[in-house]
Amino acid sequence: MISNPLAPSWLAPPRDANALAASVWSQNSVRAASGVLEIAGVSAVEIAERFGTPVYAVDEADVRERARAAHDCFSREFARIGSSAKVYYAGKAFLCTELARWVAEAGLNIDVCSGGELAVALAAGIAPARLGFHGNNKSLAEIDRAVSVGVGVLVIDSIVEIGRIAEAAARHGVVQPVRLRVNSGVHAHTHEYLATAREDQKFGIALSDAADAVAAIRAQPAIEFLGLHSHIGSQIFGTDGFAEAAARLLELHAELLRGGPIPELNLGGGFGIAYTSVDVALPLEEIAAGLADIVAGECARLGIPVPVVAVEPGRSIVGPSTSTLYTVGTIKDVLVEGTATRKYVSVDGGMSDNVRPALYAADYSVRIASRASTADPALVRIAGKHCESGDIVVHADYLPGDVQPGDVVAVAATGAYCWSLASNYNYLGRPPVIAVRDGVARVIVRGETEADLLARDAGISPGSVAAQPQEEETR
Repeated sequence: MISNPLAPSWLAPPRDANALAASVWSQNSVRAASGVLEIAGVSAVEIAERFGTPVYAVDEADVRERARAAHDCFSREFARIGSSAKVYYAGKAFLCTELARWVAEAGLNIDVCSGGELAVALAAGIAPARLGFHGNNKSLAEIDRAVSVGVGVLVIDSIVEIGRIAEAAARHGVVQPVRLRVNSGVHAHTHEYLATAREDQKFGIALSDAADAVAAIRAQPAIEFLGLHSHIGSQIFGTDGFAEAAARLLELHAELLRGGPIPELNLGGGFGIAYTSVDVALPLEEIAAGLADIVAGECARLGIPVPVVAVEPGRSIVGPSTSTLYTVGTIKDVLVEGTATRKYVSVDGGMSDNVRPALYAADYSVRIASRASTADPALVRIAGKHCESGDIVVHADYLPGDVQPGDVVAVAATGAYCWSLASNYNYLGRPPVIAVRDGVARVIVRGETEADLLARDAGISPGSVAAQPQEEETR
């Protein structure tokens, strides 16, 4: 088939527009003999009928396996070099009580960055000592609560937080462990908005100021300094950036060892995943082995002990696990500059459930989920229903040319930063999140109804809004 000239250069027409790229879809997503997409033994048609669309469908076994594998491979590789690893699941990717329990059962700690995320982790029954808390503007109330419940580590992001944490710890009669977030100056190979280790940005403090900050931390008897913390960006496909960041951090680490023990070093997360068939993401096993070799080599060069190394994967744990299901509403064939046709396929969700394409120009993959088709592939753009021209869910992919209203389509790899960034734009309720495992689907986050949205409107008299039915929770 000849490629549509409107397609991006990386996107080639597929031989089979029904095929599911194994690197993109969850481990238990398959196309059944009937042609219907099945997720962990439940058909997409059944999911759409029971829970409505849009709906986030999480392959529970996929999440659990990725979390277990992350724990095991980092533990194994750092034991190989005579140390150990702490793996924190980055809750900002997606967090609810059920998922918090899954990753904790797999051996992971959890990283939170707000009072709300802390509340979810605590409600899930996660031991506070297994939590890390970071953020560039933690409120006094958030700091006080974190210290009072016994959060395992607070990440200091600015000089002013040193005194605030010390005061809270003294007030509660505890010694609070902390890390110091520093800007390594390493520019990760990622989208400009996702790079978080540059000097001119809101996170952390400059590497050149870190020694003075650590001295101030060590001067506070109510604070225990665990080590440095770095995060160089998100959706990173290699280890070069981590190697450079580790080298710079360990140089400082070695210098700071003269003033006292430093048991840990946190290298952050940001490990990339495949959103399209051309994305090549390193397996976590290779990342773990590479980071262990990098740290071991630098420590040997500097003549210092290998610290405990912490990492914070989030997207790589939950991102590939989830597909968002939509129902097609309208279809338009648009002739662009008189040369080629782009097929606009509009669905019943959009930027309210996945803002990443509008925010980052992120690419996604889409397939018809309710049937298979032998029609020739056609270039499509999956559009949302919001009143924004930039409301695009999938900028470019190929679907069978006979895609039609009423089809259920699935967009892959929506587990990270889709529900977390969801909104009520145009007064759409945020979709439910369902977990699917061994042929059983259940709600783990309820979808919002119109009654839920109107209940917050202070201009409506109590009891005047008719209750709307909630989604089915059990099967």
